[in-house]
Formats: sequence, C-alpha cells, structure tokens
Amino acid sequence: MVKDTVLDFVTNYGYYGLFLSLVLGIVGLPIPDEILMTYCGYLVSQSVLNYWFTLLTALLGSMTGITISYWLGRRLGLPVVEKFGRRLGVTEARLAKVNGWYARFGKIVLMIGYFIPGIRHVTAFAAGMSRMKYPPFALFAYLGGLIWTFTFITLGKSLGVHWAQVSEITHRFVLWFVLLLVVVGLALGLYYWRKRKV
Repeated sequence: MVKDTVLDFVTNYGYYGLFLSLVLGIVGLPIPDEILMTYCGYLVSQSVLNYWFTLLTALLGSMTGITISYWLGRRLGLPVVEKFGRRLGVTEARLAKVNGWYARFGKIVLMIGYFIPGIRHVTAFAAGMSRMKYPPFALFAYLGGLIWTFTFITLGKSLGVHWAQVSEITHRFVLWFVLLLVVVGLALGLYYWRKRKV
C-alpha cells in the first residue's frame, strides 16, 4: 500500500524522506501528502523529529515540488500533458477546471489548491502554461505552501497518538476552514481598502 510505504520511508529517513516524498507528491505521484505531514506531526509529538526542522523541511519540499510543476508547465506545456499527463494526474479535464478557477478567483487558487488532493500540482502546471510571471506565482504558491504545511504538521503534533484515527476525516474540514479564512481575509481587506478611499 502506498501510504504504508511512504510512512515507512519517512520513519527510516526522517527529514530527507519527508522532503523527497513531498517533492514527488506535489509533482504528481500518488503520495498521500496530508497524511504524511500529519504523521510527521505525530513524530514531532513523540520527540522523534523537531517541530521547526520538520516544518522547514516540509515547506522546502512543497516549494520545490510546486516550482518543478510550474516550470514543466511553462517549458513543456500541452505536449507533455498529451504524452505523460495521465501518469502525473495532469489531464486536460483537470487543466480546464483549474483554468476556470483562475478566471473566477485569480491567483488565490494557488494558495487554496494545496488543500485539494490531485489539484495542487495542476494549479502550478496551469500557471506555468498560462505564462504567469514567476514572482506572483512564487508569492501565492509559497504562501499557500506555508499555510498547508503548518496546518497539517501542527495538526499531527496536536493529535499525537490519535493522528491516524482522525487525519483523513479532518482533511475534508480543514479545506473548508481554510476557505472560510481566505474569504474572511479578503472581505476584511476589501473593507479596509474601501474605507481608506473614502
């Protein structure tokens, strides 16, 4: 089973295993990233891993993976989708869906895309294909990566030995919670921006 293999890999190789697993998972391999990070949070609670090193490693892994996806989209584009897309989960249907989200919500999709399994690497690939400039891509994608890694590692640390019982269920609610925070943040930002203009 992929999940057990990945968790064993991280147990044996620690930070290196976490980094490599996240890079490969975000590029498109079927790795259960959220379960992996929640498990690493559990290892933190057992003093096997250090919280800050784990968070930094996960952030660097997610940044590396999503950057690779971005440059693959920017340099190779549609031909790589047609040839290898199905193996990496980057199908034309998913690309169309993500492009629709970009049209409606803008670059914020790069932030919330992390919380949708099977979509985060597609958001970066689509950003590259659309020739989005690297600085705004990096701002939104890396900020999203920070929120994503902090959420699941801290969740695992807080849950401790109970991490496995609730991690898969909790993921569904975390997405909605983060979406709510984003909406509230945007609403507050718009309110203060309008207030300054008056």
